Amino acid sequence: MKSFFKEMFEYHHHFNQQLADTLSNYPNNTNEKAVILFNHLLNAHHIWNARIACQPSKRGVWELMDSKDLKAFDKNNYEQTIDLLDRNELSKMIQYTTSNGQSFTNSVQDILFHIINHSTYHRGQIATSMKQEGMTPIVSDYIFYKR
Repeated sequence: MKSFFKEMFEYHHHFNQQLADTLSNYPNNTNEKAVILFNHLLNAHHIWNARIACQPSKRGVWELMDSKDLKAFDKNNYEQTIDLLDRNELSKMIQYTTSNGQSFTNSVQDILFHIINHSTYHRGQIATSMKQEGMTPIVSDYIFYKR
């Protein structure tokens, strides 16, 4: 199962890197909503990594960063997730507090699966937002990654 998660995070990292390039190198080929959602996607990944690592998060969930920092931030998220996968059992239970102060406990596996779904969901929203503005979004379907 760990190999499955590693492959999923490699896939997400691959397309996040492309999206970061688009947002930083071609700012006229995107829109504000796409920028906000991509920052949110990356911040949430960071926050969940911090929860698994039992460390404080360094980012707010809707905090914006300079577009030139997106690619490196995603790379750091990816590398930290792979390290967390290597060091933790998927069944390990993680206790954490949400940004609104609620306490929960979930397994590492559940958290990692949530990060994957959350990222896919928001990349879909980003693509839709870009299409609505007449722009061409990246194609980030999993099957394209596997071809």
